[in-house]
Amino acid sequence: MRTHSTPADNRRYWALVAVLVLIATVGLGAAHTMEEQGHIVTGMNNRIVWGLPHVFAIFLIVAASGVLNVASIGSVFGKAPYKMRAPLSGLLCIALLAGGLSVLMLDLGRPERVVVAATHYNFTSVFAWNVFLYSGMFAIVAVYLWTLMEKRMQVHSGRLGLAAFIWRLLLTTGTGAIFAFLVARQAYGSALLPLLFIVMSFAWGFAVFVIVQSALNALCGRTLPPELLRRMRNLLGLFVASVLYLCVVLHLTSVYFAHQVPFERFILVDGGIYPALLWWGYVGAGSVLPLLLVFHPRLGSARALLLASLLTIAGAFALLYVFIVGGQAWPLEIFPGYQASSSFADGQIASYVPRLPEWLLGIGGVAIAALIVVVGLRVLPFAPEADVPALPAAATGGD
Repeated sequence: MRTHSTPADNRRYWALVAVLVLIATVGLGAAHTMEEQGHIVTGMNNRIVWGLPHVFAIFLIVAASGVLNVASIGSVFGKAPYKMRAPLSGLLCIALLAGGLSVLMLDLGRPERVVVAATHYNFTSVFAWNVFLYSGMFAIVAVYLWTLMEKRMQVHSGRLGLAAFIWRLLLTTGTGAIFAFLVARQAYGSALLPLLFIVMSFAWGFAVFVIVQSALNALCGRTLPPELLRRMRNLLGLFVASVLYLCVVLHLTSVYFAHQVPFERFILVDGGIYPALLWWGYVGAGSVLPLLLVFHPRLGSARALLLASLLTIAGAFALLYVFIVGGQAWPLEIFPGYQASSSFADGQIASYVPRLPEWLLGIGGVAIAALIVVVGLRVLPFAPEADVPALPAAATGGD
């Protein structure tokens, strides 16, 4: 998707790069402030140790896995319209993963000690597993992009695409397992979470891809072929509906157990900001509205798909905030069947309000991902050059 570059285009490009560098630098400055002054400058405390930056980080990491779904549809399942979009899909995967891990390391504190994590492994820890999964993802996707963009290596793209498909499933399973193995928190500790994270990655990554593709199409004055637009609407709707279904199953499974009922009532009804974000932010704006936009017969336009994708991402942040922060706000059940109270606020619901450094760090991670994408599109032909003629659904087997 290359066009003749004018001086005005160059100025706009460098202005965009400068803005993204500035935002990323401000995010790094916020992380430095948190490192120097401690987490007292944030809304986090001894009970809520994963705050808003973790919401940004987990979203970026999960979306990084899911955005590669476009490449998998092309390379693994042989769908030509998606195959030409595989390089852009791989670039977005690397960019989102880099942005998410940047936020994650800076938010945890002592980022210089990442060398220790990379050289000393505790294989009984799920966090150690994820060190291999994240680094392996970078390596596999980089080689996969090489096979896609180098003609003499394209014969291997199918095998590398399958390896990347399997690895991203493992990566998202590992991310979900971080929470699934936390049995001390009533919001977590469920075998459904790895599967839920995989399906969330499909929806959120595909939504990110649609947004980036829409921006490129607007920049170059192109539109999606009607058949491809229909397929992408159906895919997004399927993914969004699947996430919603698994969320319902997760809560129904939880409420079946009597000791979980108070927590479920807190997160679904009585928890203040958390039920509001869950019902209005995720269910309403982030699920029901996108499904209406992609499946309503009179709303089948590229703009409707773009709006549905934006709402899906907004709903993703709402869901992750409820899941991560709300799950920690509920008090730990230290002695099951007994009430515990002390000067450390045992048995009380924790309060949390994110502060400016947390916002800046999270947005800085998004800027890092965007900067990688913008520079990558400038220096290498990651964007699709043209669309193949749309084939009837019957001839291609549909999606």
